[in-house]
Amino acid sequence: MRARLPRALRHRSLVLGALLTLGLIGAALLSFVWTPWPPYEMDMASTLAPPSRAHWLGTDAFGRDVASLLLVGARSTIAVGIIAVGIGLTLGTLAGLVAAARRGWVEELIMRVADFTFAFPALLLAIMLTTVYGPGMVNAIIAIGIFYVPTFARVTRASAQAVWAREYVLAARASGKGAARITLEHVLPNIASVLIVQATIQFALAVLAEAALSYLGLGTQPPQPSWGRMLAEAQTLMFQAPLLAVWPGVAIALAVLGLNLLGDGLRDVLDPRLARQR
Repeated sequence: MRARLPRALRHRSLVLGALLTLGLIGAALLSFVWTPWPPYEMDMASTLAPPSRAHWLGTDAFGRDVASLLLVGARSTIAVGIIAVGIGLTLGTLAGLVAAARRGWVEELIMRVADFTFAFPALLLAIMLTTVYGPGMVNAIIAIGIFYVPTFARVTRASAQAVWAREYVLAARASGKGAARITLEHVLPNIASVLIVQATIQFALAVLAEAALSYLGLGTQPPQPSWGRMLAEAQTLMFQAPLLAVWPGVAIALAVLGLNLLGDGLRDVLDPRLARQR
């Protein structure tokens, strides 16, 4: 780990991605203790106000402070990303490890179920859940999380199979260790870096998915602010207040860019085959 730290600090993409990601997390944490204005406070006398000293990024059609809405909206983005990726990572990794360890019909069954799940994208799953249970953040999280399960299952299975073919695993099997013990002691630690990188990249996609679902009215519901819903509300006001669409769009773009750069940088640093001296 110490040997990787200097290389990580010299990796420009990793450093930039980490800074942008920390900015996203910092904005969400800051919103719990401070916002320029109360995010739910409406001032009808100041609707669609341009950026000023009082309202740094202006106000929306209800007189709410846009900067405050962006800060609070970061909570939804992080919450959906962490929980949805956590669901996919936990269930997908477990399925992939079992498939790699058992092989045969067990592996075939798990992979065919994963292929079937791929036929239902997150948006389609969200529409189905919304039809039955109504729109909301919970349904969006479930839809995105289920969609990520086969993704992590495939990555885990492929990486674990490569480890199972290594000499030290064969030696462990010859010494009498069972499949479960070998998986926990040898396979999982050696594929952890791959899963970390994959989780970071999927987090970026979860940000986009949450914004898309909220834009369509299937994700975070009012009065909870959401960057996607801010974009949807701004589309009818493009000529009166075009900046209303710019701010949440920039926030989404920076969040996704930061997570993607972080994922690419972690891949370069953690994978010895791709590591580059910088």
